[in-house]
Amino acid sequence: MNDVVVMNIWQFALIYLLLIIVLIVMKKCRINQTKLLFVASLRMTVQLVLAGLALTYIIQNPHPLFTIAYLFLMTGFAVYTVLSRNKDINKRFKIVVGVSLSLTGLSIVSFFILVVVGVSLFNPQYTVPISGMIIGNAMTGVGLGLRTFNENIKSQRARIESLLNIGATPQKILIPFVNQALETALLPTLNSMIGMGIISLPGMMTGQILSGTLPMTAIMYQIAIIIAICAVTCLSIFCSLYFGYKTLYNKRQQIVS
Repeated sequence: MNDVVVMNIWQFALIYLLLIIVLIVMKKCRINQTKLLFVASLRMTVQLVLAGLALTYIIQNPHPLFTIAYLFLMTGFAVYTVLSRNKDINKRFKIVVGVSLSLTGLSIVSFFILVVVGVSLFNPQYTVPISGMIIGNAMTGVGLGLRTFNENIKSQRARIESLLNIGATPQKILIPFVNQALETALLPTLNSMIGMGIISLPGMMTGQILSGTLPMTAIMYQIAIIIAICAVTCLSIFCSLYFGYKTLYNKRQQIVS
C-alpha cells in the first residue's frame, strides 16, 4: 500500500480557511459566538499540538511510568471536566461520579489492551490513543447523563414534592429520572453505530487506512473500539447515576438534594 502523505505546515494551515465560512454563517445568522469559535479553535490547536509532542516523546522513549502517568492525567482531567460542568451536585455525588468514571474507564481500557489487543498495558502506541477514545467518550456520556438528570429533577421539583407528600419513596421517584438520563446519554452512541460504515467512516478506521493498514484490520479495530466505547459509556453513566442518586436522600427517606 502507498505511504501516508505528510502535510507540510502550509498545507495544514489551509484547513483554517474553512473556519472563515463558519464565521460568515454565524454572522449572517446573528449568532454572537465569534469569540467562542476563536477560543475553541485556538485551544483545540494548542492542546492537540502539545498532546502530539508529548505522545511523540512517550512513544520514542517508552517507559511504563510515562504511559501510566499519561493515563492517570487523562482520567483525572476527564473527571475534572465532568464535575466542573455539574457544580450543583453534592460532594458525595461528585465522589461517586469520579470513582465511577475512573474505575469503569480504566477497567475497559485494561480489558481492551490486555485481552482484545493482547499487548502490554505499558505499550504507549496502543494504550494512549485507545484510552483517549474510551475515556473521552465516557466523559462525554457521563456529562450528558448528569446534565439530563439534573435538568429533569429541577423541572419536576413540584411533582417530586407532591409524590413525597403522598408517601412515595425517594427510590421510586428518582429511579425513572436515572433511567431516562441513561437512555438520553446512550442515544448518541447508539445512533452513531447505526450509520457507521454506510453514512460515515469512523476516525480510527480512517486514520489506520491512511497510515497504510489493511482495511479489514482497520475495520476489526474499529468495531472493537466502538463496542468498548458503548460499554464504557453505559457502565460509567449507570454507576454514576445509580449510586449517585442515593446521595440525594437521607435515612429518613427525605430528599435533601
